Amino acid sequence: MKNQPIVIKGRINLKHFDPSYCGRWDKKETKERIDKLGHQIGEMQQLLYANSRHALLLIFQGMDASGKDGSIRTVLQYVNPAGVETANFKVPSAEESAHDFLWRIHHAVPRQGNIGVFNRSHYEAVLAERVLGLVPAKVWRARYGQIVDFERMLVENRVLVLKFFLHISRKEQARRFEERLANPKKNWKFSHADLATRQHWGDYVGAYEDMLNATSHAAARWHLVPADRNWYRVFVVADTVVRALRELKLKWPKAAEDLSKIRIK
Repeated sequence: MKNQPIVIKGRINLKHFDPSYCGRWDKKETKERIDKLGHQIGEMQQLLYANSRHALLLIFQGMDASGKDGSIRTVLQYVNPAGVETANFKVPSAEESAHDFLWRIHHAVPRQGNIGVFNRSHYEAVLAERVLGLVPAKVWRARYGQIVDFERMLVENRVLVLKFFLHISRKEQARRFEERLANPKKNWKFSHADLATRQHWGDYVGAYEDMLNATSHAAARWHLVPADRNWYRVFVVADTVVRALRELKLKWPKAAEDLSKIRIK
């Protein structure tokens, strides 16, 4: 049985993709595979860090409650935190607003040898800012090309960019919001802002479709991940990360000096 992540290479319409899709995968078996993939990611991170010639940037976008935090936590559970850099982009500060919209993003790109995680990202500039009317159409439309150029530049400088859109249904989002309200351990996750965003569901779906179609390019394709089932969502992300790291064909670097003559006293 093969995993089949949806890599966007042509125009897509989100209504044609089932957020609850999980193929013929068994939940228990898949969770066991996730754990093995997690260990592999931890081992390959050491190779990435030892070579320090490439960086890996993981970008997560999706509706509220689509599982961005859970995906990040599980996929990277066996990595060394010292080799991971995370960024969660909120409303731009006065200093950030005084620069172009990619200024704060570029500053957060991981150094070579590290894994970087963007929980939301520069794509908010063509999503929230578009839907909420914070910038005119001519501004957010121009940003598509600017984002593609930016990501191509990163890839040309040995930053491996993996982009994941976590595709959740409106029904499943409602269930997860209700769970947050009912579970004292998850109350802190609930925000009235989430409900306000939910009222713009159709607008966000349209913005996401335009984003996916305009910015899935050869250097950094979007991976459309069915997100209604947590276990399948995490599996797709973890499997994609492992495949991408393997393609780097990293080997342990040789010592800078002859170690055969060194004696430990």
